[in-house]
Amino acid sequence: MQSSHAAAAVSSAFDDPNLIAYGGLEPVVRLAERCGLPALAGEHIRLPASKDGTGAFPAAKLMSLVGGMVAGADSVEDMDRLRHGAMGRLFCGVRAPSTLGSFLRSFTHGHVKQLHAVARRFLPELARHTPLLPGADQAAYVDIDDTIRRTYGYAKQGTGYGYSKVKGLNALLGIVSTPLSAPVIAATRLRKGPSNSARGAAAFVAETIRTARACGASGLLVMRADSAFYGADVINACRTLGARFSVTVRMNASVKAAIARIDEDAWTPINGGVGYWNRPNTLPAGRRERITAAPGS
Repeated sequence: MQSSHAAAAVSSAFDDPNLIAYGGLEPVVRLAERCGLPALAGEHIRLPASKDGTGAFPAAKLMSLVGGMVAGADSVEDMDRLRHGAMGRLFCGVRAPSTLGSFLRSFTHGHVKQLHAVARRFLPELARHTPLLPGADQAAYVDIDDTIRRTYGYAKQGTGYGYSKVKGLNALLGIVSTPLSAPVIAATRLRKGPSNSARGAAAFVAETIRTARACGASGLLVMRADSAFYGADVINACRTLGARFSVTVRMNASVKAAIARIDEDAWTPINGGVGYWNRPNTLPAGRRERITAAPGS
């Protein structure tokens, strides 16, 4: 195939009022409505009153943002893709990109918890209406970790330099998955950039486990985390809620000394658990680690 026109003479426009570019968006919005997302947003999101009304009608603005991201938007300007063709007849309450940008900027660091409340209640409803976590009644996993998201400018609340030496915000994530499903974000917590990884981890682990249970994870549930979350409070949270755990042990002096006292022939699997003991000769020197599996181990 070869172009029949010079590049400078070619142009295209989407101007048919009866067509839309994202046909799959309508069933997604219907599903969100059946699961109560607009009602949850209207109930839990309370932003400060302002003269320009940036915090008004949070449900419509939240649904516009969700629809835009489903359609592939990754910036505020991209939200304009919701306002072409017959989109105005297919959906009501679509907001302009500038309005959505002002809405997002009206959130303070504390108001983000309102979005957590919405997500925590929405996910179990979504699991009831869709096969979100197949096999969760048999086995499921909760993975806990944090990440630094880079930010720009000087007006961002809570930014700072954390363990990655990157200026940004620290996001704590709780992910639920099963051997048959893709990972699902079950809990989030936005924190200041220099926050320690394990700060508030015990309460966060408990919240994630409860959300996973509400989503149908009624079978074996295993919490997995790296050595940043190695602590008695995190393990106790798992035990209290009947979850097993797999946590990498920090290689501090006492752990190294304990490992050194173990005979080469004494390394055995954990009976009845989903974890294992690493044999001493399977890891490089200084990297011998124990993986804990069961609440009573």
